[in-house]
Formats: sequence, C-alpha cells, structure tokens
Amino acid sequence: MKICMIGSGYVGLVSGACFSDLGNTVTCVDIKKDIIEKLNKGIIPIYEPGLQELVLRNLKKKRLLFSTDISSSIRKSDIIFVCVGTPTKNNKTDLKYVINVIKTIKSNLNRYKIIVTKSTVPVTTGDKIAKILKSNKNKNKFDVVSNPEFLREGEAIRDFQFPDRVVVGTNSNKANKIMKKLYLPLIKKGGRYFHTSRRSAELIKYASNAFLATKITFINEIANLCEKINIDVKEIAIGMGLDERIGSRFLRAGPGYGGSCFPKDTRALVSTGRIFNTNLSVVKSVVNSNDNRFNLLLNKISKIMNNKIKNKNITFLGVTFKPGTDDMRESSSLKLIPALSRKGAYINYYEPTGQKKEFKSKNINFFENIRDACKYADLIIIHTEWNEFKQLNFKKITKKKNFKVFDMRNLYSTSEMKKNKINYFSIGR
Repeated sequence: MKICMIGSGYVGLVSGACFSDLGNTVTCVDIKKDIIEKLNKGIIPIYEPGLQELVLRNLKKKRLLFSTDISSSIRKSDIIFVCVGTPTKNNKTDLKYVINVIKTIKSNLNRYKIIVTKSTVPVTTGDKIAKILKSNKNKNKFDVVSNPEFLREGEAIRDFQFPDRVVVGTNSNKANKIMKKLYLPLIKKGGRYFHTSRRSAELIKYASNAFLATKITFINEIANLCEKINIDVKEIAIGMGLDERIGSRFLRAGPGYGGSCFPKDTRALVSTGRIFNTNLSVVKSVVNSNDNRFNLLLNKISKIMNNKIKNKNITFLGVTFKPGTDDMRESSSLKLIPALSRKGAYINYYEPTGQKKEFKSKNINFFENIRDACKYADLIIIHTEWNEFKQLNFKKITKKKNFKVFDMRNLYSTSEMKKNKINYFSIGR
C-alpha cells in the first residue's frame, strides 16, 4: 500500500519506518526542511534503539521516502496517517496542527483515501475532522479512522512489530477491511486486532495512559507510607504484582511519571471530563499527586543534606524521564536541578544519550563521563535507571570521603550499601 505519514517526529518516523519494513511504500512528510534533509541522509534526529538501522535499510530499498511536499504526498497515497503534535494549552489539547493538516488534506483529495489519526486526540476529534472534510466535491472520497499508537520510548520498534493490540476505530466496513489488511503481517504474528467505534478508540488511548499513570502514582504514595513505617516498597510491589489482576508492571517507586504522553494525556482527560460534565476525580488526584511529588523529593534531598545545600556539589546521573530515550519532556530533573541551583548548590549531570539541556543558571554543568561528573560530588542522585548506573563503584568515582547517594530508582541493595559503608538513601525503603 502507499502510505503518507504527516509529521516525522517520534510517532510518524517510527511508524513510517516500521510500515515500510512490512513492504509498504511510505512517505514521511514534515514542514521542517532540516529534519527531512537529515532523514534522507539516514541521520536520525531522535534517540531510539534500532531505528537508524531500520530507516537505512528501507531507504536503500526505496520503500521509505522523506519529503516536504505534503500536497503531492497526499495525492499519491492510499492511507494518510496524521502524526503531528497535540500539545496541551491551559490543560486542554491544542488541535491547531491537526486542523491545519486536515485542511491541506481536504484540498488534495483526488480519490478515496483513509485519513487516520495516530496523534493522541480528544474524544469527538474524528467527528470534527469528518465535518471539515465533508463537501459535495469530496463525497465518498474519504473515511476518518482512529488508530492510536501505544509505542513506549526506548522499545518503540518492538512495540510496533509485536503489539499487545492494534486498535482501529471506524464505522466504515470498507475502511476497516483495508486497515486490517495493512496490519495483517502483525496479526499473523499474534497481534490482537480490535475493531471498535471511532470515539471508543480515541478514549482507549487516554484511558490506558491514565490508568498506567495511576499505577505509578499509587506505588509512589505507598512508598511515602513505607518510609514512615520502615517497610521496603519493593516487597509491597512484588506482593501486589503476583496478583494477576494487578500485575507487576508500572509498580516501581520513583520520582514520578514524565515524558511526552502521561502528563499531557492525564490533564487532557480531566479537561474532557469537564467538557462533558463528568468529574474524573481519580485522574485529577493522580495529576495533583504527581505534580506535588517534586516538592516531596526536594524536601527529602534537603533532609539528606542536613538542610545544607548551599555550595554543595550535587551530581545527577541521568536526566531523561526514563532510560532508552533522549526525551526530557516533563522529566522531574527539569524541576529539581534548577530548584537546587537556586538554593546555591553546584550541579553536575551526566546523561548516557549525550542529551544536554541548556539550563539558565551558570552553576549547572554537563559532563560526558560519569567519573568527571561525580569527582567532587557531596551527593550523587541516580535519577534515571540506565543500565550503566546499576553496578557503580561509588568510592572510586568520587574523591569526597563523606559523600552520599540518593537512589531514586532503588537500583541498589540497602544492606549491600550499608556493608560497604556508603551513606545511601532510596525511595520507600
């Protein structure tokens, strides 16, 4: 099939590369010329394991194309995926990029096409899209489908190739048959194809992310209680996770959820509830609890340092919201680092992806290796659970004798750290 992916960011690029690997001819479009130029040279603007190899292979076979000519790409395609950003504005989803794309599609509908929203959009967005496209000229030339993505950063290619489920929302039998044919190679490998209404598909995405965010927030609050009563939150999570109704995934205490999806999607879902006069009190509580976690962590760091932050050297190991990605959006480090800097601390940080954030303060420095970042550290904070942080010899990477370690990901054993006479602090233990 001939596919057009509008938006060559994370979702569009990964999905486009994977669809081309299934034998389709895919054109990824973007208005940013510099990005398209890089992609045509096989240079990937995002960090995602295995993506560069996938792009290069399909570029070579000419199944994957990159272009800035959106009109031509639309006219040549059978299926158009809308993969542009849907940021939140005043806690509401801003659909301006989606609407602009739909208007362009409308003026280039030369024959029947399926317009698919891959972008995460609020319920009834598909209805709005269909209304914009509808005209006597375009009668019977389109179907609007919701096909939400469930790609985890750092594991996106595997998630696409071996999906838990493929959700397709449409009331058109014609569109459903074509979409099922598109996904047939994945269905044959065991992927579950779930056909539902368009509105249901739109809500499934938000409800899924809100539920996962709830699990993270729940175990973080249990961790707060564990610290008060001298219990290891890891044992609680294991005991809960053994119940198949609950499961162990997303029951890991830490600094809170971040990234490009959970924060904006939970806020947007609360906003949707308001529009439809429905009080989503659980999701509201999750949003508030995650937002407030920053203050709790900041207070804990102050306590670890005996309220003496000024002129102390504090090193962050990892600044992205999770390992396997260079995405720093909504990462707790973006709040913690400036806050500690304002209190007078000297901040060093090391990030395995090489991701460098331009902080405004002069006393925040990026280092390209762990040893240099930790050399004079009074406090080492393990912020992101990259594999290279799991077996560190702390006494060799810092020259300070009375240094402390705050493990926000519970990577180390408390008993082992005590045995090695290291001042060690963790979450919920």
